Amino acid sequence: MPIYQAPLRDYQFILSELLNIYGRDDLQGFDEIDAELTDAILQGVADFTTEIMLPLNSQGDTQGCQLVDGQVRTPEGFKDAYQQYVDNGWATLTSDPEYGGQGLPECIGVFATEMKTATNMAFAMYPGLTHGAYAAIHAHGSDALKAKYLEKLVSGEWTGTMNLTEAHAGTDLALLRTKAKPVGEDTYAISGEKIFISSGDHDLADNIVHLVLARLPDAPDGVKGISLFAVPKYLVNDDGTLGCRNGVEASALEHKMGIHGNSTCVMVFDGAIGELVGEPHQGLRAMFTMMNEARLGVGVQGLGVSEIAYQNALSYARERLQGRALSGVKESESPADPILVHGDVRRMLMAQKAFNQGARALMGQQALWLDESHRHQDKAKATIAAKLAALFTPVVKGFVTDQGFKACVDAQQVYGGHGYIHEWGMEQFVRDSRIAMIYEGTNGVQALDLVGRKLLADKGEALGLWSEMVKPFVAKYLEDEALKPYLMPLMEATTDLEKATQYIVANGVKNPDIIGAASMGYLQILGIVALGWMWARMAVKSQQAMTAGEEEAFYANKLVTAKFYMSYWAPQTRSIRYQMERSCELLTQLQDSDFD
Repeated sequence: MPIYQAPLRDYQFILSELLNIYGRDDLQGFDEIDAELTDAILQGVADFTTEIMLPLNSQGDTQGCQLVDGQVRTPEGFKDAYQQYVDNGWATLTSDPEYGGQGLPECIGVFATEMKTATNMAFAMYPGLTHGAYAAIHAHGSDALKAKYLEKLVSGEWTGTMNLTEAHAGTDLALLRTKAKPVGEDTYAISGEKIFISSGDHDLADNIVHLVLARLPDAPDGVKGISLFAVPKYLVNDDGTLGCRNGVEASALEHKMGIHGNSTCVMVFDGAIGELVGEPHQGLRAMFTMMNEARLGVGVQGLGVSEIAYQNALSYARERLQGRALSGVKESESPADPILVHGDVRRMLMAQKAFNQGARALMGQQALWLDESHRHQDKAKATIAAKLAALFTPVVKGFVTDQGFKACVDAQQVYGGHGYIHEWGMEQFVRDSRIAMIYEGTNGVQALDLVGRKLLADKGEALGLWSEMVKPFVAKYLEDEALKPYLMPLMEATTDLEKATQYIVANGVKNPDIIGAASMGYLQILGIVALGWMWARMAVKSQQAMTAGEEEAFYANKLVTAKFYMSYWAPQTRSIRYQMERSCELLTQLQDSDFD
């Protein structure tokens, strides 16, 4: 079975030193947390995930879910594990205390999510989607709807889903056909079919609250005519008890590449009774509350699986004996040297490590921006944080899942032939992580969102806000000779980002198709620069700690990894920019016959 060691020391470093979350009196509720409380919570999650969730990961992959007489059965052990998850209160961490939550900041909750995802991605999806449903109802639901559903969703006694995709529509929600017909006061009959519904049906909880996009009879065409409805598997009586079965069921399970332990369903709504969430025809606005939450979660999936894959590949590289180092024998008492001595193995492992730790820091920063957008007492600063979080949403979803998948493939490669065999676990990590690049908006859609909405539509306002954070930081420390190896590569990568931005702005106006052709490259450049910014900040903190004589081994390791990121990852912005500038116009000129 694969091993996993929760990166608790890294969490401490990010939260306490890098983000400095303690003592933030300007953020509502932050005065109630301290390092001791955070450490205890994250240690508890680490214990649960490694002792309960990890042993079920391979078993869940092998057994998968089964649809029996209209009811989905999850793999053996999942139901008991989920009950322990609920009983221990892990479902309540970041939810509103008014509904039974603990009210912890997202910047703490995001690391609990990483550990859950790393140890059992399929299992973690059940409570993950529930939290998204909670967020949508909490933000947009009526008081009556909140009273009916939120306490049970927060506790985990009930779970939630999001139902967007239809077979003919996919990402283009303007083509959505599911109907909602008024049948009574504040109630509607929902009819239609949805596909690819994660956690659509299961035996873990007593009820499932489906959030469903549908059209009212008077709905205008296109995305402006979509409404959002809460549709429970079992109707809820006035006293909160469960009533009769609603007109919704799973008609099939999708046979998919990975995440076999999660039930991905075809859902049929046959006059199912639902209630409106938010205003009529404003369903996308409400659903995007859930989707933005989910996109951060998907980015964390890319990181979490990459981290466990790296840990196991490193362990294997230290133990596997094969060949001798090119510079000479390293372990003379052994018949061969560990494969860790080989340069290409070192390259793959350090690339993974530098990516994982940089992405983890970015996830923490993104979650803190989300916290600030909701909790900052200064509304102007809350607005700035919201804009920064919106700018980086496609980065944490798109870039991190792209590179996280590639890191899993490299980890599998370290194993050689054993990486292709199920018992080692690596091929499951590759299969599981692949979906993160597709769902909650494919990464191509994320790139278009970044360039079209976050760069061009707001005329670079959010990017400018972020640049005004990066430039003073670089200027402050650039004269420090010890920090130049971390700051100069960041400056060079930032120059590539600026030139890529200029290229898209100048050429995208004349030829809009260039926006689509250049968007993925731009997403990758911004992602590399963003992680470079995080690594430069971590280098500054680590250098200061080294100077003070604190925990030398930890901080020296940080500095070595930061230097590798700046020498290996940061220079990639130059080649990606050249590729954009030299290929995008040609791509827009190709004829259909050129693809023959």
